[in-house]
Amino acid sequence: MKAFVAGATGATGSRIVDQLVSRGVPVVAFVRDAAAARAKLPIDVTLREGSVTDKESIRRAMADCTVLLSATGARPGFDPTGPYQVDYEGNKNLVDVAKEVGIEHVVMVSSLCVSRFLHPLNLFFLILYWKHQAEAYLQASGLTYTIVRPGGLKDDDSDSRALIMAPADTLFEGSVSRQKVAQVCVEALYLPQSRNKIVEIVAQDNANPQPYEALFAGVA
Repeated sequence: MKAFVAGATGATGSRIVDQLVSRGVPVVAFVRDAAAARAKLPIDVTLREGSVTDKESIRRAMADCTVLLSATGARPGFDPTGPYQVDYEGNKNLVDVAKEVGIEHVVMVSSLCVSRFLHPLNLFFLILYWKHQAEAYLQASGLTYTIVRPGGLKDDDSDSRALIMAPADTLFEGSVSRQKVAQVCVEALYLPQSRNKIVEIVAQDNANPQPYEALFAGVA
């Protein structure tokens, strides 16, 4: 296994990189600025520069990888085209190149409530709408996929609440640590129960902890 991580310097993507490195998986981090990324990512990670909006740069970077994890997303700001360009077109480009180079498994980080067009987050340039369109494009691609829809993201890596995993359009509120999101993404690569599924995840105090095999198996 050799992992290509898009959005590798982001708050969730960097945790995905750390999880992969801790398992001894070779990682290619796809970054805009290698010098800036070097300070954020483990020294044994390969850095390759490019942009998800530039398909040719993706081709150069992904050529020798076997799995793709996308934690890319538009940065908060005032560009109304950001979610379209990054969350949709960017992920679409990643999926297209993944098909070209024979990627074996794609894990995409999305969000709860993407199917609710009237959700307040869509006031921010339709960010959930474009994430949903990216999901649909991946599902129709023929690639093996796992789409992870987390609740509100927390930076607290010490969050001890147990994970809840549910099918698409089941959970509409709740939060989860970015660390748990990263763990789910990496576990998905190893477990056949994760394949070709959308999983929604939050963490709850009163939930019974379950192994990842059981969590994924419980999602139809």
